[in-house]
Amino acid sequence: MTVTALITGVGGQDGVHLARRLVAAGQRVVGTVQPGVPVPLLPYLHGVEVVAHDLVDTEGFAGLVDQHDPATIYNLAGFTSVRASWDQPDEVFAVNAGAVERMLQVLAGGQRRFFQASSSEIFGPGATNPQTEATPMNPGNPYGESKARAHEAVAAARSAGLFASTGILYSHESPLRGDQFVTRKITKAAVEIAAGQRDVLTLGNLDVSRDWGAASDFVEAMRLVTEHDEPDDFIVATGTSHSLRSFVEAVFDLAGVADPWSHIEQDEALLRPVDQPGLVGDPSHARTTLGWEASTSFEALVRQMVTADQRRLETGVEESVDYLSAD
Repeated sequence: MTVTALITGVGGQDGVHLARRLVAAGQRVVGTVQPGVPVPLLPYLHGVEVVAHDLVDTEGFAGLVDQHDPATIYNLAGFTSVRASWDQPDEVFAVNAGAVERMLQVLAGGQRRFFQASSSEIFGPGATNPQTEATPMNPGNPYGESKARAHEAVAAARSAGLFASTGILYSHESPLRGDQFVTRKITKAAVEIAAGQRDVLTLGNLDVSRDWGAASDFVEAMRLVTEHDEPDDFIVATGTSHSLRSFVEAVFDLAGVADPWSHIEQDEALLRPVDQPGLVGDPSHARTTLGWEASTSFEALVRQMVTADQRRLETGVEESVDYLSAD
């Protein structure tokens, strides 16, 4: 009997990587996308049944569950911009917290497994490195606050008997990252600068560090979390940190630009009202319990992203499955 998985937000970076992995494993995958919103990553979703669904539509979610009978629900959809969350806090809480609470109510009392994609932003800028699953939540922005509320809702549902787990995801990237995110903004610009198509890249705060991992590694952790015998919370991180400056230097070096800083300008308008100085996660629980650890190095991840953007520039094709094997 074929097992069905339902992935909300299948059109995003993580949704694509997870869906492809589950399809390859023989699962039937149904994935949701926001109604009326373009899905640039659709070319990667061969074999996935893609349906339009608004995350805040509780009745619609219940209908999807009844119709497709998924054994596992991965909630990857949500409002993803930390900086923009300051301008749209009501929408952030409706999507990232309220929708999750109602999804859990729909699933209450059942045997389905639920995975919630959380974020290191729940810990806040004052957290001591490294963070564990026991680190107190003290978010410093509306995005983190909404994720913390959803985290608590998952814990409550688990206490009530639902197989509900949370992955506390640290920063993770791939060649599929949208160019509204700073990492892809950097790789795309560096490749264009190397080709003589532009001269300047404008960035905000360069004095931050991130625990950067690969999305391809992180979705494997998601799968292992849902297949474990017991539901729980797991930090999904590499356990190491790199500065944004080092990311810029690595990218420009691979792109063939000798002096990146002659092309970088800073704009205070791009600064967040409150920024995390550099959180680092302790993935020990995932390693000892699930046998998971990040396998893609920082250098390999940067190389994949730069190579994919070089191919985009050379071919004029924005999205191709070939970019998933960029190296």
